[in-house]
Amino acid sequence: MSKLLIKNVELINQGPQYPKMNIAITDNKITAISAKTIPGFADAQVIDGTDKLAVPGMVNAHTHAAMTLLRSYADDMALMDWLNKMIWPAEANLDGDAIYWGTQLAILEMLRSGTTAFADMYFFMDATARAVEETGFRASLARGLIGNAPDADTKLAENVELFQNWNNKADGRIKVMLGPHAPYTCNPEFLKKVKLAADKLGSEIHMHLSETEQEVKDCVQAYGKTPIEFADSFGFLENGLLAAHCVHVTPAEIKLMAAKKVRAVHNPQSNLKLASGFAPVPQMLQAQVCVALGTDGASSNNNLDMLEECRMAAMIHKGFSGDPLAVPAKTALDMATYNGAQAIGFDQLGKLEPGYLADIVLYDMHKPYWYPRHDRLSLFVYAANSADADTVIINGKLLLQHGKPLFMDEEKIYAECETRGKRLIAK
Repeated sequence: MSKLLIKNVELINQGPQYPKMNIAITDNKITAISAKTIPGFADAQVIDGTDKLAVPGMVNAHTHAAMTLLRSYADDMALMDWLNKMIWPAEANLDGDAIYWGTQLAILEMLRSGTTAFADMYFFMDATARAVEETGFRASLARGLIGNAPDADTKLAENVELFQNWNNKADGRIKVMLGPHAPYTCNPEFLKKVKLAADKLGSEIHMHLSETEQEVKDCVQAYGKTPIEFADSFGFLENGLLAAHCVHVTPAEIKLMAAKKVRAVHNPQSNLKLASGFAPVPQMLQAQVCVALGTDGASSNNNLDMLEECRMAAMIHKGFSGDPLAVPAKTALDMATYNGAQAIGFDQLGKLEPGYLADIVLYDMHKPYWYPRHDRLSLFVYAANSADADTVIINGKLLLQHGKPLFMDEEKIYAECETRGKRLIAK
C-alpha cells in the first residue's frame, strides 16, 4: 500500500476563502481532504503544497497524439485540402516506431502542462498503448478506421485485437473504443461491421461527426441524414458514442444526443485554425449533453495545451453569442476535467473528492499574474499558464515534481521525434 500526503495546499473548488488543506492519497485514490492532520499518514511521502493550487488533472478528450510529428508541417489550409494534400500522404509513411515516439512527445507535453488523461484515435495503436503504460499516463484508445480503404477489414481486426489486449489494462489506466473515422471515410457496409464488432466486444465508439459544414451537406446528399443521424442509423448511439467536434449540429440533433447520452468533444482551437466554425456549446450544455474539451491533433492545433482550450471555451462563446455567461469559467473547467473523464469512460475521476481517482495537478501560484488573488478559479481559467504545472500525480503516482518529469527522458524524446518527424515528409 502506497501513501502520499499533499500538505498546505489550496483547492480549486473550495470557494472564496481558500483555507490551506491536506490531501491524503492511498494507492490510486483520494482518501481524505481536511484542514486538520489526517490520521494514519505519518509515514506517507509528503508533498509541500505551499503557494500551490490543486486542480483535478485535465482530460484531453479527443486527439491524435502522434501527430506531434507533423506539427508545423502544414498550416493555413481548409480541412479537406489539409488532409488530402498534406497530412494523409505523410501519414502513409508512419510505422509503430514513429507512433511510439510521437506519443511519448505528446504525453511529455501533456504531463508538463497539467493534462493527465487523453482519448486518442490514430494508427499503430499498440505502440500508443505501450507508451501510455510505460509513462504511467491514463488514456482511452481507438484505432482510426478508414472504412473506404482496401484494407479496412484488416484494420478493424486490429482495433478488435487492441480491445482484447489492452482494455482495462495498465492498472485500469487504459480503455479501448472502436474508431470509425467519419461518415465521409466509412461506407455503410463497413459501419455495419463496426457495429457487429462493438456489440460483440461491449465496446463504445469514438468518431468524428459534423466537423465542417461541407461534411454535413455531403452526408445529407449521400444518405439523406446528417452525420449524427447517420451514426444513429447504425445504432452507434446505443453503444455509447464519443463524438468529436459536433460543430454543425441542429437543435433536433442536440435533443437526440441528450436522449442517447452522446458525449460531445469541443475542439475550439482546431476548429478555429481550420475554419470549421463554432460549435453550439451553450445549447448542448443547456440540453444536458456531456461536453468535453480536446485539442485534436497537434498538427491542427500546434499544441496540446488543455488550459488554453479551457480558456478558449470560456471566451469564444461569450464573444460569439454576446452573452458573458455563455460558458462561465466554472463550466469551462468542468468540461476540461469531470466532463472529460466521463466522456472518455472513466468514472470517479475529475474531482477533488474522497473516493475519486488521484489524478491531481498542483499549479505554482507564485507568479505575477496570480496576484491579487480575488478568485482562484478566475485566475486559473483566465490568467494562468499551463507551464505553472509544478506537480502531477496520476493514479496516485507522482510523475512530475517541480516541473520536471521523473520517469521520462526529455532529451531522448526530442531527438527521436526530430529524426522521425523529418523522415515522414522526406519519403
